[in-house]
Amino acid sequence: MEADRNSVVAAASNRRPRFGFVLQPEFPMNALILATEALRIANQNSGQDLFEWTMISDSGDAVRASNGMWVAANHDLANFPRCDFLVVLEGNLPTQNISANVRGALRNAYRHGSMLIGVDTGAFAVAAAGLTGDRETVVHWEAVSSYFEHFPAAKTKNQIYSIDRQLAFCAGGVATLDMMLDLIGRLHGSSLAKEVANALIHTPREGIHPQRTDDDGVDEAQPSLSHRIVALMESNLDFPLSPKSLARHLGISVRTLERYCLRQFNQTPNQLYLRSRLQAARNLLFYEERDIKDIAYACGFSYPAVFTRAFTAQFGQSPRAFRRAFRETQNTVRPEIVRLSRSRPADTGSSADEESA
Repeated sequence: MEADRNSVVAAASNRRPRFGFVLQPEFPMNALILATEALRIANQNSGQDLFEWTMISDSGDAVRASNGMWVAANHDLANFPRCDFLVVLEGNLPTQNISANVRGALRNAYRHGSMLIGVDTGAFAVAAAGLTGDRETVVHWEAVSSYFEHFPAAKTKNQIYSIDRQLAFCAGGVATLDMMLDLIGRLHGSSLAKEVANALIHTPREGIHPQRTDDDGVDEAQPSLSHRIVALMESNLDFPLSPKSLARHLGISVRTLERYCLRQFNQTPNQLYLRSRLQAARNLLFYEERDIKDIAYACGFSYPAVFTRAFTAQFGQSPRAFRRAFRETQNTVRPEIVRLSRSRPADTGSSADEESA
C-alpha cells in the first residue's frame, strides 16, 4: 500500500518535478502563494532548482483570484507540458467552471501518471472528471454540503489534506502549506521540509488534523456526544428530525438531549438545529447558483418566506441580498470582459449617438 501510494512521488523524485497550477476563476490566492513559496524556498535553501512550476488556465488567459488580483497563465489546458503534480485551484462557484476542457485535461494527466491535487473546492473538478472512485476526498468544510448535493455517493473526511496514490486533496488555506511540506519531504527528505517550514514560521501539521479548531481532539472512533449531535443534524437537513427522533438515534432521553444542548451550546436542540440548517444554507448560497427556494427546501424549510425570515434574523440580511453582495465583488461571469472593458478608452462618439437615440 505504501509503495502504491508513493509511486508517483518515487518516480518524480528521480527528476526535477514539475507542478502545474490550474487556475480557475476566483481561485484562492492564499493557496497559490503558499504552494509556490514553499517550492521557491526549497529551491533557495537547497541551492538547486529542485522544483519547477507553471500556471495553466482553461484558455491561457490571465485569471482573476478571489481577492481581485489577476494572475497570468503560461499555458492553456490544450497545450501545457507534462506535470508530475497537477494542482486544481477552484473558486467559490466550482461547478460553473468545470468545462469539458478541464475534465479532459484531468483525465489525460491522470492517465499519463500525474498526481492530481484538488485544493479547497478542487475536489469538485476531480469528481466531475470521474476520477475519485470510492476514495474519500477532502473538501473545505464550508463546501461539503454542496459537494454532496452534486456527488451524493461521494465520501469525505474531516482532515486538512490526504495523499492517496495518484490523488491528493486539501482543504485549502494554510492546509495547502502543510500538504506541500509533506510532498517536499517525500520528494527530497524531511530535513528540507523542516527548513521550508522554519522559513515560513510554520509548525507543520499531519494530514489527519481536523479542519476546524472546534474539532480539535475529536476521537473519530469514539466521537463526543457534541459531535454526534451536530453530525446527526447536519446529515438530516432536508427533513429535520424532532428532538424525540434525535434522542432515539443518539440512544439518550429527550431530557438528556435538552440539558446537554443547553449546557454545551447554550441553545435548545431546536435552536441548534436551526443554526446548523441556516449555516448550510449560507454555504449553498455561497457555492451554488441554485434558486433560493430550492436551497430553502434542501435545508428543511417548507416555505421560502419562512427561510428568508430566519436567515435575515441570523445573518442580518436576506438570502438574496447576501448572494448579491458577494457576487458583485466576484465578477464571476466572464470577469475578463469586465477587465478589458475597464481598460479600454471610452468611445465618446458612440456614447453620444446612443444617448441621442
